[in-house]
Amino acid sequence: MTRKIFFYNTLTKKKEEFAPLKEGEAGMYVCGITPYDYTHLGHGRCYVVFDAIRKFLKSAGYKVKFVQNFTDIDDKIIARAAEKNTDCLTLSGKFIDEYYTDIRRLGVDDADVSPKVSEHIDGIIEAVSKLMEKGFAYEIDGSVYYRIGKFPDYGKLSGRNTADIKPGARVEVDKEKESPLDFAVWKKSAEGEPGWDSPWGKGRPGWHIECSVMSAKYLGQTLDIHAGGQDLVFPHHENEIAQSEAITGKPFSRFWLHNGFVTINKEKMSKSLNNFFTLRDIYKKFSPQAVRFFLLSQHYRSPIDFSEDALSDAERTLERVNRAFEEKPQQDETGEARLSAEKIYEDFMSALADDFNTSAAFASFFALVKLFNQTKSSAVLKKAEDMDAILGFLKLEKKEKKLLISEDEIQRMIEKRIAAKKSRDYASADRIRQELLEKGVVIEDTPSGVKWRLK
Repeated sequence: MTRKIFFYNTLTKKKEEFAPLKEGEAGMYVCGITPYDYTHLGHGRCYVVFDAIRKFLKSAGYKVKFVQNFTDIDDKIIARAAEKNTDCLTLSGKFIDEYYTDIRRLGVDDADVSPKVSEHIDGIIEAVSKLMEKGFAYEIDGSVYYRIGKFPDYGKLSGRNTADIKPGARVEVDKEKESPLDFAVWKKSAEGEPGWDSPWGKGRPGWHIECSVMSAKYLGQTLDIHAGGQDLVFPHHENEIAQSEAITGKPFSRFWLHNGFVTINKEKMSKSLNNFFTLRDIYKKFSPQAVRFFLLSQHYRSPIDFSEDALSDAERTLERVNRAFEEKPQQDETGEARLSAEKIYEDFMSALADDFNTSAAFASFFALVKLFNQTKSSAVLKKAEDMDAILGFLKLEKKEKKLLISEDEIQRMIEKRIAAKKSRDYASADRIRQELLEKGVVIEDTPSGVKWRLK
């Protein structure tokens, strides 16, 4: 039995009940990285958000097939490979490996299928040939362009009118094209550039055709969910629709989900603006779990402004939560805590079923933390674990910490502090606490006695 879920659909500009093609199953395609550099926080938000949505769909009773591609041949890869004096597939292969290293630490599960453009050239050539046969594409000197004037629904995802679209920026400019708005589905390789043999000569796929081909191969001609960052709405996703629906005559995707940007001082984080932070640099200061917590803390469609203060707050919050859950749970004899936990969990799932409202879901999560602090119930702890199966930010990575003082000395100082407090010498007690803190040891007074931990 699946839960009723509503998502905001970029295509229809409204919130709609999720209805996949096959009841109880969800096919999900997320546009992946172009691997020519290290993965940054903007990528992290996209893949954390859709990883959590995937996990939520599973918790809600759906069988999910999740596909995320790698654009492993592209103009940026060609340029970077030339800079590094290496070949494109070696470069992209290196950064695909680095992507997995960084993104897995965020608790992001691998896709069920991770197709690469370079491994789907035959299918892409076949798709381009079909577009030409149907009159949707034409060749000029070894390159093939999509004729958007033949697709009357062009602009339905982004809401743009073709008359208002200006060439340049993200729309390719080429004086030879029939229309400046037409886009390449196959690009002729220049001298020295990589390419594959095709009916139009040596070349490589245009940016957009890959997703049309690979999504159809692994999820069918109509997807349940197509997702990615808001920057992909136009032209990438708009062009995917035009290509796919021209080939199949069927709707390309039932639902379109797009996450908001990570911003720096309200400006979008991106490699092109050179204002990005790589995940691995952020991990030098903050745990991956704190990063995941931060990225899920705002509604996925809203922008989220990066700051070290926000990540520090997330880190401190998670440390408190994890310490709370380290308390040994007790069996809930009366069942009252269990019933309260089930009610909170239902509120949590209802919040996520309403366009994946993590802001409201976080409120339920912290209500459960409070309930555990009050009851120490194993039933409450179990519901927290169920929540974290979606949220994925508990159990912080253990940082390597070194004791600057022996455990025996810590215990002696704690006993001295206890004695000072008993004799009302609070100044000495505070001094001992501060001495321990300077040595990297935090002491805490609890109902079950004094406890210490590394800072």
